[in-house]
Amino acid sequence: MKKVAITTLGCKTNQFESAAMIEQLEKADYKVVPFGESADIYIVNSCTVTARTDAETRRLIRRARRTNPQARIVATGCYAQVAPGDLEKMPELDGVLGNREKQDIATLLESTGHQVSDISVEREAEPLKLTSFAEHTRAFLQAQNGCNSFCSYCIVPYARGRSRSVRMEEVLDGVRELAKNGYQEVVLTGIHLGAYGLDLSPASSLTTLVRQIDEQRIVPRLRIGSVEPNEVTDQLLELMARSEIICPHLHLPLQSGSDSVLKRMGRHYSAAFFRELVEKVTAALPGVFIGADVIAGFPGESDSEFNETIQLLKDLPISDLHVFPYSSRPGTKAADMTGQLSPQIIKERAAIIRDIAVIKKADFLERFVGSELEVLVQGYNHNAGKCKGLSRNYIEVNFSGSAELVNQEKTIQITGCDASKCSGKLVIKEEPCT
Repeated sequence: MKKVAITTLGCKTNQFESAAMIEQLEKADYKVVPFGESADIYIVNSCTVTARTDAETRRLIRRARRTNPQARIVATGCYAQVAPGDLEKMPELDGVLGNREKQDIATLLESTGHQVSDISVEREAEPLKLTSFAEHTRAFLQAQNGCNSFCSYCIVPYARGRSRSVRMEEVLDGVRELAKNGYQEVVLTGIHLGAYGLDLSPASSLTTLVRQIDEQRIVPRLRIGSVEPNEVTDQLLELMARSEIICPHLHLPLQSGSDSVLKRMGRHYSAAFFRELVEKVTAALPGVFIGADVIAGFPGESDSEFNETIQLLKDLPISDLHVFPYSSRPGTKAADMTGQLSPQIIKERAAIIRDIAVIKKADFLERFVGSELEVLVQGYNHNAGKCKGLSRNYIEVNFSGSAELVNQEKTIQITGCDASKCSGKLVIKEEPCT
């Protein structure tokens, strides 16, 4: 058996696709090994959201070549899709495959040359099949791919193509298969998940999909991936509020708290709209975890515009922030805008937002000390005698336990927390007398 190793950069969609590629390769009689080990073939599933992720892809390719100078090394993913010429110049690399080519990874992996098809012509979602996941308690499931928004800073529509939804019955079957194989939680993912169903015939929606999973109670826990602020409908919130399986967790890409910057970004909402949305979400879902994306140092961002973002972040009960220093992506509108900020200013502004994120996360976690949370146990450390798990509202929890608890949802009383996670103790529930 040939040994193949794969490493993944970027979003949950990429993580899902890597897991599906691993499954496909194992069925084709490859032995999958960790990326740091010697292998016959290395695959780098790349991201191109920032210049840093591009550089990380190149670093991983060179690392693989050092690990085994005789190996075949292949790059796929979004960097490979939008800039195959850059990668083809690397002497360490043997092949470049686009995002569409992931469907046939087992067939194409050892073919000569490079193959990157035109992703912009794809009009139907052909999701990679996945029945298992590296993490044995939670699994990601791709419901949608591509994006039609073309925000001025974003290269993703060029890397992923137009918005394409997986047919609803296929998504439902995918959730059923994962649940049948023992997964207690499924995370719905997509590049533009809130646009789910708009391209189907008849048209559907993310709310309709989630309602079907909820009504059929296909899986014990369902988590919804990132959703654009203007696509979180009242109907979706109402469904989440009354559901017993949908986790109280939303990730909302804010990007900026300044209306003028949002306009230059091509974002179709205002800071006031986002403020009202967060207030509505917290009212509907007590204890909800709200994550947000923020871009620091967008072209032309003045001190006053940056301060508008800072004030909004401080005002709102956001639980955590993903901070992206602005990175110019050739081919996007923002790359040609005037007022490009210096790398030093961008770095300083990102650091300020990250400091706010630390405070926000700590404040959120502190609220739950003394309360009880339902925690899905994900692993057990034999040396420490500790279990780790994830609550429905996305809090990492450590507690004393045993290996037998893994992949079970247990009630944990939270006894303390630090800046990133909580500690607790297992609540022993007495069995009713019979």
